[in-house]
Amino acid sequence: MFTGLVADKGRVLSLQQGAESAQIEIESALVPEIKVGDSVSVNGVCLTAISLSENSFKADVMVQTLRLTSLKSLEVATSVNLELAAKADSRLGGHIVQGHVDGIGVVKENSNGEKWNKFVITIPQSLTKYIVNQGSIAIDGVSLTVGEISGEDVTHWLIPETLAKTNLSEKKPGDLVNIEVDVLAKYVERLMKRGGEDGK
Repeated sequence: MFTGLVADKGRVLSLQQGAESAQIEIESALVPEIKVGDSVSVNGVCLTAISLSENSFKADVMVQTLRLTSLKSLEVATSVNLELAAKADSRLGGHIVQGHVDGIGVVKENSNGEKWNKFVITIPQSLTKYIVNQGSIAIDGVSLTVGEISGEDVTHWLIPETLAKTNLSEKKPGDLVNIEVDVLAKYVERLMKRGGEDGK
């Protein structure tokens, strides 16, 4: 489990594509804290570290993961948001993030304001039912508060701290981003469906 609070902005060093999987190597200041087998959120996707060097780690990415997430658009030198798994004794500063991507969004706007950026994402219609104003959403692994939702467009206001510590400041219109909606909304939906079935 993660919290959506990015711990480091890493950099892709290499990408090796195989028939059924790919391998990604990422440079990060978090390497001293990572052990082989640890879960690492990479742009919101939960990956497993399989090897370590002095300043980088490698992880395998299955073809299915590449197909369903924005990791397929990564290139060498691309920056990525990184977070290590949450510890039980730590404060939950963001919200519960599983690292299981629900869909791919497209950046519609990322414009500078006086004190923040207006950041608009177009999301798959199937995910809009899980999103509410002032609710939580993870964009490329970053826990954000929804400022406004209009149809399939979700607007966020990115503060300087978020812009400095994540790669969202680099996103341009047309870029793909990973979307993970609030898992609590999905649990509520499931419970309501089960309640309706039990009442029949």
